[in-house]
Amino acid sequence: MIYLASDHAGFELKEELKNVLVQRGFEVKDMGAWSYDPEDDYPDFILPAVKAVALRQAQGEHTTFGIVCGGSGQGEAMAANRVSGIRAAVYYGGSLEIVRLSRAHNNANVLALGARFMSAQEAREAVELWLNTEFEGGRHERRITKIDGS
Repeated sequence: MIYLASDHAGFELKEELKNVLVQRGFEVKDMGAWSYDPEDDYPDFILPAVKAVALRQAQGEHTTFGIVCGGSGQGEAMAANRVSGIRAAVYYGGSLEIVRLSRAHNNANVLALGARFMSAQEAREAVELWLNTEFEGGRHERRITKIDGS
């Protein structure tokens, strides 16, 4: 399951990614925004989405992820990272190695995308890499345990 959410700045990108993910056979839950509203606030959509990710992962569903889109992705990641069990990484273009490492080393379960700084194609490539990268575990596992407070 992949939970998607955005504010107005990330709305078009979220819609694009939703279509791509559904076509690729992923189960997708769109948590909003459901229409473009320049006055909306990203926490209203991001927080319910990442809380759903955290709950499902706590229930052992470790193939549940979140993808959230905003103008820069920064505020969305900050909001997401306030939820226990969430490890959100930000990507707004540049080297895809950041995206790979967020999963391989940091076991990120939410990807926050900066829609104003990347094309839809760049976002699709980042999401594909992120979803196809496995957490390496090993020495990284103890670090994640410390982050999560377990």
